[in-house]
Amino acid sequence: MSKTRDKLIAIARNLFAKTGVENTTMNDIAVASNKGRRTLYTYFSSKSDIYNAVVESELNILYRSLEAVVHRDIPADSKLLEFINVRLEEIRNVVLRNGTLKADFFRDIYRVENVRRKLDLKEICYIKQILEEGVETDIFDIIDTDSMAHLLHHAFKGLEVPYIRGIIKGFDRNDSGARNSIINFLFNGIKKR
Repeated sequence: MSKTRDKLIAIARNLFAKTGVENTTMNDIAVASNKGRRTLYTYFSSKSDIYNAVVESELNILYRSLEAVVHRDIPADSKLLEFINVRLEEIRNVVLRNGTLKADFFRDIYRVENVRRKLDLKEICYIKQILEEGVETDIFDIIDTDSMAHLLHHAFKGLEVPYIRGIIKGFDRNDSGARNSIINFLFNGIKKR
């Protein structure tokens, strides 16, 4: 059953990327998948439902990449920086890989946010785990790792659209000066010591 569902999601993703979500019908997805409309409606109640499944499947790729970073055996400060880099690159890849979904991502961010909500909780847990690891190893001095994880998560989300559009200076892995400024800000803040 899940193979059929996965096939329908993959076909819908391709159609959405080529012709856009608004220009794709449930019938188009059924025809392209060589499945009847009844089969399609067995798995998805509407085009909106299959769109949500497409976005969720793309975000699962992101979260598997983030989970791999969390499990790396590196110091917590390095892990947090790698987490930020992987997160921004994977979000960018998800959006750019899907053609016209890119336009939908920017135009209908609230729709995407509804799908992301439960996955965001997973990301907050990942960040909290990194922060707690940093506190335990005396790298970070954080009193409330839960609140800080929420704050960092929302800060990272705020960087997504500017990053995807390529207007954030300093997130190029090859620009060590700008990268060091970002690292300094993240770990030391802006207040003079």
